[in-house]
Amino acid sequence: MHANEILTNQPFRRRLPPRLSPLRRARRSLAIALCLCLVPTTISYLTAVAGPSNSNFAIRSFEWLRDHGAAPIASKVESFYYSLNAPATGGPGLRTLPRQSRAAAAGVHPPNIAPVITPALPGEGVWVPSESWSGSSSPVQTTELRSDPSYPRNVAGIAWIDTARTKIALYPGRLEPSVNLPRGAMEVPPASRPRLLATFNSAFKLRDSGGGFAVGGRTYASLKPGLATLIAYADGRVDIKAWSGGAGLPPGVELARQNLPLIVQGGAPNPNLADGPAWGVTVSNAVRVWRSGLGVDAKGNLIYAAADNQTVGSLAEILIRAGAVRAMELDINSYWVSFITYAQPDAGSPSNFLPGMPRSPERYLTPDDRDFFAIYTR
Repeated sequence: MHANEILTNQPFRRRLPPRLSPLRRARRSLAIALCLCLVPTTISYLTAVAGPSNSNFAIRSFEWLRDHGAAPIASKVESFYYSLNAPATGGPGLRTLPRQSRAAAAGVHPPNIAPVITPALPGEGVWVPSESWSGSSSPVQTTELRSDPSYPRNVAGIAWIDTARTKIALYPGRLEPSVNLPRGAMEVPPASRPRLLATFNSAFKLRDSGGGFAVGGRTYASLKPGLATLIAYADGRVDIKAWSGGAGLPPGVELARQNLPLIVQGGAPNPNLADGPAWGVTVSNAVRVWRSGLGVDAKGNLIYAAADNQTVGSLAEILIRAGAVRAMELDINSYWVSFITYAQPDAGSPSNFLPGMPRSPERYLTPDDRDFFAIYTR
């Protein structure tokens, strides 16, 4: 028998891998555990960015981070970014307003707003109708105002809404409020569009503000005492005030949307417009960024204001100058701030109020991620 035959007939012995050291075993176990932990996180992220949405990929990614424990970090990053890109004071002024070519002033509206920077530009502070199809005098009037001499190129857009001739509606969005309750249309319902005058953004995400949200007999988030609240009553009245009721809607109230404390009370700025837990998990109140707010005047009409490069304090001053006796902050950042008017019935000829508002004027005519308000003729 040859040697190679002897070797071939010997029992085969499988070579075992070398034993891992305790340290290497621990490292391998840790790596496997981390991979297993990342599986649900990855699934959550991919579901968020791949699901139905009208927000772009970057916004959806950033919002996912905010919703999964990174809100304080995200807010600090935003504040740092906006501080680095803060506008310089002074500089050349404007010669014309962004929308100076609109129709001449007409109809029922409050007194024109006195200019902050003189001389006033043509049309500055003068109320003009948002449309002409609803009657002899539009119940939504708009104007523009340079609100701060230190920033002469900043222009605020201001809208006055006659609550005696309009009705306000609040619509939940696809993703906000983020609770498992029926969403409804998530857009202006087609059947309601013949009466549509305007649409505009709502307030902070409930996770960031800690506020309440109730409409249509459903409480999406419990209403909190003391928070600034937009209230619409069944008899058509609208108010903005600190909430003093319970967690849900009382009889005679159709909707309530909360956001932080009032920024205007008794026609004066809230003296506590400083940073702190009462102002939610978002950028610093002193950071200059796109901001929007909603107030009520002494006659119960609504006043909406929005502008770039605003602090909470400067936004409050704009609303006061426009006639607000009480006011609340709405959403911030250019991506979320929208005020859209419709020059024709059936939501025809939609137009963004200010050219710096980047979202499509068709925004609320298709399902939107965030909740929003709509103004209709009665």
